[in-house]
Formats: sequence, C-alpha cells, structure tokens
Amino acid sequence: MKIAVTGKGGVGKTTFAATLARLYAEEGRKVLAADVDPDANLGLALGFSEEVLDSIVPISKMRKLVEERTGASSDNKFYKLNPKVDDIPDTYGKSCNGVKLLVLGTVETGGGGCVCPEHVMLKRILNNMVLHRDDVVIMDMEAGLEHMGRGTTEGMDQFIVVIEPGARSIQTYKNVKRLAKDLGVKQVRVVANKVRDEEDEEFIKSKIPAEDLLGFIHYNQEVIDADRQGKSPYDVSKTATEEIIKIKDRIDQDQ
Repeated sequence: MKIAVTGKGGVGKTTFAATLARLYAEEGRKVLAADVDPDANLGLALGFSEEVLDSIVPISKMRKLVEERTGASSDNKFYKLNPKVDDIPDTYGKSCNGVKLLVLGTVETGGGGCVCPEHVMLKRILNNMVLHRDDVVIMDMEAGLEHMGRGTTEGMDQFIVVIEPGARSIQTYKNVKRLAKDLGVKQVRVVANKVRDEEDEEFIKSKIPAEDLLGFIHYNQEVIDADRQGKSPYDVSKTATEEIIKIKDRIDQDQ
C-alpha cells in the first residue's frame, strides 16, 4: 500500500495521514511515514516528543550525505542520478507507536524543474520507498501541487486529497486528478475534513463523484485540542479515529 496524502494547507491532511499510519501499525503492519512537507509536523501528529523531533534533520538539509551519495560538491558539478538510497529509511528514520518516520523535507527552488543533487536524492528515496519496500508507505506531501510537477509521486497506488467544504478545496481535487493522470496514478480519492453538518455533506457529494469520495471527518474540537497540546489525534479523539477507521476500510476494500 503506497499512498500520497495531499491537499491545500490547513485542511487537516497531516492529521489524516498520521492517524491512518497509526491504524495500519496497530494491525502489526510495517509502516513508513514520509514527511515531505517543508512545514514538517507529521511527527507530532504521530505522537513523537518535541525533543526527538527537534533532533531530526531533514534529508534535504543533510548536505554531507547528499554529497557523499551523489558525488556532488562545490568543485564538482557532475553527480550521480541514481545514488544509493535503499538504506536511508532504516538509517535515518525514527520510530514511535509502531510507525517509522522519515523526514525528507523539500528542495526550495524558483521553479518546478529543478534538477539538483538534493532533488535527485529525494526523488530516488521516494521512488525506492514506492517500488522496492514492502512497508505500508504513507506520504504527507507539501501543500499545493508543486511536488507533482517534479514527478516524485510516480508509482503511488493512489493520491488521497484531503479537502474541506469549499470551492478552493474542490478545485485542488480537480487539479490533482488531472495531474495524477499524467503520472499514471489511476486512483485519486477524496476525504472531506472539517465537515460541520448535513449541508456540508450535501455540498461535497454534489461536487465529488461518489466513487472518489472515501468519507467524511466531522469538525472536532478534540482534534484541535490535540494539535494545541502537541499530541497525536489518534490518542485524543476516539470519534475522529473511528471516522478514519471507516475510511481506511474503504481503502482496504479497493486494494
């Protein structure tokens, strides 16, 4: 199972990705959660302590490692396009609550066409996780769609777009679906978060095809409190977790 969770900033994709990872780990599955968001906070949502997270350096910022693996340096502009990366998750990943977290970070560029050592490294790691590992891999992607332009999400089983009731979120889903087709990803599914009432549900149903809609997560003060306290929503909100269990059952049925 290889899933990329995406969506606009602030819609709750990290809460969903972390809870989904915890649920698979609870089943005894090997779970690798990759944080590909520059505003990395997947670790907190998984239940890691702030002290542990403060000690983690994103792979994209490990200049010495990137230079060693790609052969690039300040005086060598030529570098490998296929560096060794298969040991990276086990060497640099941190485990908590049965989930291994790998903080990848992102490459800050002026455009989506960057081919630099850091970008090559991240792309190879993502492709290795998707194509060569037996783990359940859940990627918390950066907000927006720039990561898709880089092609780093090729080979995913599906994209799950987390949206909230609103026209801008719906537009994000449509853009992801269009771009995913170019990457050969056939399934683009939707989880509607922060749903307040039946009116919100009907709005979502009127905009998202039934076969793409995995389910609803209703507005929940407990999830907000968990974020405020730096705790995993899985450990705080039984209601939200039960709603995500139903969504996970839909995902499993389709595999």
